[in-house]
Amino acid sequence: MKKAAIILNPTAGNRKLANSIDVIKERLLEGFDQVVIHETKEKGDGAKIVSLLAEEVDLLIGAGGDGTIYEIVNALCPLKKRPAFAIIPGGTCNDFSRTIGMNQDPLIAVEQILEKKTEQVDVGKCDKQYFLNFWGIGLISEVSANIETDNKQRLGKLSYYISAGKTVFQSESFHLKVKSDSVSYDDDAVMLLIGNGAFLGGFRAFFPESDIQDGLFDVLIVKEASLQHVWTWLQSKVRNQFPDGENDGLVYFHAKKLEIEASPVQEIDCDGERNYCTPSRISVLPAHLTVLVGDYPFINR
Repeated sequence: MKKAAIILNPTAGNRKLANSIDVIKERLLEGFDQVVIHETKEKGDGAKIVSLLAEEVDLLIGAGGDGTIYEIVNALCPLKKRPAFAIIPGGTCNDFSRTIGMNQDPLIAVEQILEKKTEQVDVGKCDKQYFLNFWGIGLISEVSANIETDNKQRLGKLSYYISAGKTVFQSESFHLKVKSDSVSYDDDAVMLLIGNGAFLGGFRAFFPESDIQDGLFDVLIVKEASLQHVWTWLQSKVRNQFPDGENDGLVYFHAKKLEIEASPVQEIDCDGERNYCTPSRISVLPAHLTVLVGDYPFINR
């Protein structure tokens, strides 16, 4: 790898990345012949930059939070020729960067990038968008939608707990139909979560043992919004354990492809972005993206 480009969201992390970008570039130039910085100014800029640079560079580096990474990945994944991808985390949760073992200190993450350790990782494909972390409907989408911006900025990851606590008592069940290559489901539910990465909301949440190189999704259906199930969910985040598979309120399985229908129609949360609604077809794209990784795989997986 000789040519690298950074797609920077200058407002990420209260401008922490922007304030360090000169130091970051100088350090990267010790490992790359060329490092060019492109700043985004509004939504959609990241995708435009990817389309301009993808065939010109060996490495694209996303510098920002999960929203920035989502936009870059959704522009990168449809391409036939894809440069390697790296992340300098700069947001609140930085979920996929955690999954691939990147240090959350941007300057240390740069040192990891300079090691140029690459892995081929799976990507989720659903209708018109791609995802690295998760696809979800029901409670998970409501939690994300109910996070107040001020709380997210002030409280960071804790805001997800606060929102979950508020949302669970307001959540309504819906009729869910799931067809997959392994399991079918046709009953009421309050949440469907399809995971690729190990982190959600900055925590090793529902799928702490997930593997982004196994060609499989982790799938969780929560049948009813009871305090017991929500507490199990929160405990799983703290203990890095998956909820008991014998719990009658939960359905857990692995799948490569799924067809989803919901009544009433449900808003889809895809890596924190809510742009589409059900129905949806979802599939794994095995080893679709080359990424530069840090401490991966985790020693304590």
